[in-house]
Amino acid sequence: STWPQRAWFACGCATLLISLAKTTLLIAAAAPTASPLAWLELAVAALIGYAAADLGSGIFHWAVDNYGTAETPVFGPQIESFRAHHQHPSEITKCDTAGVLYVLAAVTTVAVLPFSLLSDDAVLLVFVVVFAGFGMFSLKFHAWAHTPRRKLPALVAALQDAGIILRWSDHAKHHRPPFDGNYCTVSGVWNRVLDEYKVFAAADVVVFRVTGVRPRSWSEPSSDWSQILD
Repeated sequence: STWPQRAWFACGCATLLISLAKTTLLIAAAAPTASPLAWLELAVAALIGYAAADLGSGIFHWAVDNYGTAETPVFGPQIESFRAHHQHPSEITKCDTAGVLYVLAAVTTVAVLPFSLLSDDAVLLVFVVVFAGFGMFSLKFHAWAHTPRRKLPALVAALQDAGIILRWSDHAKHHRPPFDGNYCTVSGVWNRVLDEYKVFAAADVVVFRVTGVRPRSWSEPSSDWSQILD
C-alpha cells in the first residue's frame, strides 16, 4: 500500500473510533433513566445496521464486478482489482489491509465523520457506527473468506463459524459460473434472498435497457471471469 492509502485507512479507523466513543458516551449518559424500550431500540438499530451493511456490500460488489473500468473516478482501482480477483482469487489474501480498504475508508471518513460529530441521536449513531464499521471492513471479511483456515486468527475463524462474518462455504458459489450471485461479503445473510429472487439479474436487465451497457457477467467467462491456474 502507498502512504496516501494508509492515511485514508487511518482516517477511516479514526472516524469509526470517534463515532463509537461518542455513541458510548451518549448511551452511558442516558443509561440511568433508560427504559427497556430504549435499550430495545438500540439493539434493533445495531441489527439493522449490520443487515444493511451486508446488503450494501452486495450492491457495491455487484456494481464493481459488472460495471466501470480502471478509469472510473474514485472506484477505478477497486473495479480493476475485482476483475483481477476472479482470475487470481487467492491474491486478495496477500494484499495489505490498507491497500484493500482505503477507498471504503475514505468514503467512511467523508460521509460518517461530519454526521457523527453533529448528531446526538444515540439510536441513529448506533446504526451508523455498525453500518459503517461492517461496511468498511467488508472487503477484509471477503479476503478472510479466501484465506486457508489454518492461517486465520482464532477469533476470525470463530466469527466465521458463528456466521457473523463471511465464510468460504458461503462465498464459493460466487467464483463459479455464471458468476452472478453471492455478492454480499459481510456475512452473506442476504445472498439467498437476493439470488432466489434474482434481484441483481433483474438490475442488470434494467441497466442494460436504460443505458445499453452489458454487465461483465454476461460475457464469456474466459474473458474476465475464469480463474487462471498459476
